[in-house]
Amino acid sequence: MEPAQPADLADTSPARPAGEDRPNPAVRAVLFDFGGVIIDSPFEAFTRYEQRHGLPDGFIRSLNARNPHDNAWARLERNEIDFDGFCTAFAAEAEAAGGHVDARELFVAMNGTFKPGMVDAVRACRRHFRTGLLTNNFVTPLSGSTHADVVHLFDVVVESAVVGIRKPQPDFYLLACDRLGIEPHQAVFLDDLGVNLKPARALGMTTIKVTDPPGALAELQEVLGITLG
Repeated sequence: MEPAQPADLADTSPARPAGEDRPNPAVRAVLFDFGGVIIDSPFEAFTRYEQRHGLPDGFIRSLNARNPHDNAWARLERNEIDFDGFCTAFAAEAEAAGGHVDARELFVAMNGTFKPGMVDAVRACRRHFRTGLLTNNFVTPLSGSTHADVVHLFDVVVESAVVGIRKPQPDFYLLACDRLGIEPHQAVFLDDLGVNLKPARALGMTTIKVTDPPGALAELQEVLGITLG
């Protein structure tokens, strides 16, 4: 039985006349990032934390940009470190950079809301294409998802904490393609970070950067040849 959908996941896309869509035959799958694309970016929670605690704007992002493949955040997303170990390592990184961050308090605030139109766009895409969710995520005592109901909309879900690799490692994207039964050039990938889009584009994917959701959806609609909303 399909799980019950909360009100903000109800399908609000209008009915379309048969034959209106002309799906792009070169595309077989549409891949979505989660935080920053489907829901609000965790960077917004970072900003709120920094403002509450008098930290410089962008302080937490700067921590994650240092030694980006092997810092505490990266190791948590690959599930190489447990949450207690992460909190200790992350606090040490913050102290070395001249600040203090309580990771537990930060993570409690990291529950984003759905971005307008994105869930309907996923539904529209899956009528014509395979769909995939590609997310750098983590396993913590505080990370029980309040957005689990959206996961059933995707044919394939690739989570860094499960597979042990993360964006922007090329193998992460290749794994998603293998599970979807496609070649990279047959995929469109949406992410809010250029660093994650660059390797996908190098593999041959069509990429869309999501900074303005309506603009990104208009671009996606043009690429796919279907109506998204």
